Amino acid sequence: MAHFRAPDGTWLVHREEGAGEPLLCLPGGAMRASAYLGDLGGLSAYRRLVLPDLRGTGGSQVPADPATYRCDRQVDDVEALREHLGLDRIDLLAHSAAGDLAILYAARYPRRVRTLTLVAARARALGVNFTPEQRREAAALRAGEPWFEGAHAAYLRIWDGSATDADFDAATPFFYGRWTAAARAHAAAEVAQTNEVAADVYASAGAFADPAGVRVAVAGLPARVLVLAGELDGGPLPRVAAGIAGLFPRGEVVVQPGAGHFPWVDDPDFFAATVAGFLDGDPSGR
Repeated sequence: MAHFRAPDGTWLVHREEGAGEPLLCLPGGAMRASAYLGDLGGLSAYRRLVLPDLRGTGGSQVPADPATYRCDRQVDDVEALREHLGLDRIDLLAHSAAGDLAILYAARYPRRVRTLTLVAARARALGVNFTPEQRREAAALRAGEPWFEGAHAAYLRIWDGSATDADFDAATPFFYGRWTAAARAHAAAEVAQTNEVAADVYASAGAFADPAGVRVAVAGLPARVLVLAGELDGGPLPRVAAGIAGLFPRGEVVVQPGAGHFPWVDDPDFFAATVAGFLDGDPSGR
């Protein structure tokens, strides 16, 4: 682990996997320690992954002011990491809730971003929300799964706001393309890796106050952008992911077959080859 200071003095850490050109990878959750990213399905064979723990998660210090957990207030933590690494421009990857953080960073520091890879990523910063109807649409694709009957009602309660902790546990298979032993082990670590207090603040009022302004900013973004969505994921659905990609002048969308919200767990080889190919200039990855 390497340490660096955020602008407010909070000590943050990052770990590295692999060698070669750096790829800065922001974890989602929201506010889940970067350990869940692993080496992103073997992507470390192609790039040196720089994996920070956001403030208050993993090995990073809890900030003095909990309000700084808000997504927009963490943008300068990303900039501090870029400066710490001594990079003029960065290749930036973000998963899930960190999509908003990466988008806000690109809007504020457009000349610092060489490429942006958004993996099953949120885009509330752009005014794009994933609706309960979209979640139900994705869930219906899993009707043939042996676990569907016991998990479906619990999954729906998540999106109508009435879910219990037991419902979240029961609905977990919906977030993976294949409910394998690897997926079960990955899911089992979530609670211990997540700062729930920080997660409650991350998308709180004011975090995404100017989606129209952010859209204008990214409309001039010079970076190439890949939006990678899982075929079976409801956040985002593939067509919603395509819409997000269309908001960037150099946006591309790839839909990973049979994948859910953690595509590097579902099919590591496809995921790593696709992202590496994009970074090398071939959006197909092959």
